[in-house]
Amino acid sequence: MRKPYAAIILAAGYSSRMGEFKPLLPFGGSTVIERVIGLFLDAGIDRVRVVTGHRSTELLPFLGGAGVRPVLNDRYQEGMFTSVLAGVKSLEEFRGAFFLLPVDIPLVRLQTIITLMAAYESGSKSILYPSFNGRRGHPPLISTEFSGRIASWKGEGGLNSFLAQYDSGAEEVEVTDKFILEDMDRPEEYRRLLEMREDLGLPTFQECEMLLLNRFAADKPLLDHCRNVERLALLLARELNKAGCSLDQELIAAASLLHDLAKGSVDHAAEGARIMTEIGYPSVAEIIAVHMDIGLPPDGPIGEGEVVYLADKMMQGDRFISLKERFAARMNRHAADPDACRAVAGRLKNALLIRDRLEKRLGRSLDEILPGNGFGSPDE
Repeated sequence: MRKPYAAIILAAGYSSRMGEFKPLLPFGGSTVIERVIGLFLDAGIDRVRVVTGHRSTELLPFLGGAGVRPVLNDRYQEGMFTSVLAGVKSLEEFRGAFFLLPVDIPLVRLQTIITLMAAYESGSKSILYPSFNGRRGHPPLISTEFSGRIASWKGEGGLNSFLAQYDSGAEEVEVTDKFILEDMDRPEEYRRLLEMREDLGLPTFQECEMLLLNRFAADKPLLDHCRNVERLALLLARELNKAGCSLDQELIAAASLLHDLAKGSVDHAAEGARIMTEIGYPSVAEIIAVHMDIGLPPDGPIGEGEVVYLADKMMQGDRFISLKERFAARMNRHAADPDACRAVAGRLKNALLIRDRLEKRLGRSLDEILPGNGFGSPDE
């Protein structure tokens, strides 16, 4: 099995378009450079090289920790490729593969690093690129068999031109991570990524759609159902929040879109939850796990899982439907199976209890809310 890994972080530039020194910008309780270093350390990589140049002495206090080593590029004024050279040369006798990441792409997900390492170990390609929706992003994972050739490269176009020669030995690894494409050269981009950082534990709408379409090959009826469940669940969440609840609408949106991603499995709720936990979204997994059968506390605040559960039960495929009609059809379908009928009756009971809890909190019935938002009446 091929293993060890290193990471080269490029942090030597002027940050001229940003107007401030990018590596030391605040980033959620730490700094950009600490976020990027932590990404690789959390992936278990114990050789992290940070290439410095401009304002290098200011970076040094942030580069402590086992396995993290600064590498001074005294030619940084000549462009980024000189930093690549300095980083590659610093790996010396290391044999394995190295990630290469500019410091201004700080929101790459941990699961992306793990996915690339797994693909490298199980495959035969020497250069791996993470890809999102068919677009290559950062960081590439490059075998050290190219180190000597990179060090002696004299061609135009820097590293991209060098690697382009070896595309036949490269592989694009599809990842659920739009942030491999998100850099921050300018203040407005920094502010946008800073806001996105708060929701890093949730897949974005684009990432949810990519999971459904590319990884799980969802057909149009399933896509339409999931999108309509999301639309209804978000409407309910917005109304409940107006009434004083504190529901996480981004979590509800992600769980609604992905609740049926494992449809067709024997226990698609459990399988969907397992998949989402595996790829790094445990809060979404918790809701997917209970979207078929949910345990209801006798009291307490209304939770995101209840909202998704009810929205799912009120959508039959892509059609809005009353609970009475939805569950009557299911009871008829399973009339010869007493156990299945008991399960259906239990789900109906929970759906009605949740509806009653929502209406009590809202101070009005869903009949009054839904028709004006394009859903018609739930009792039609």
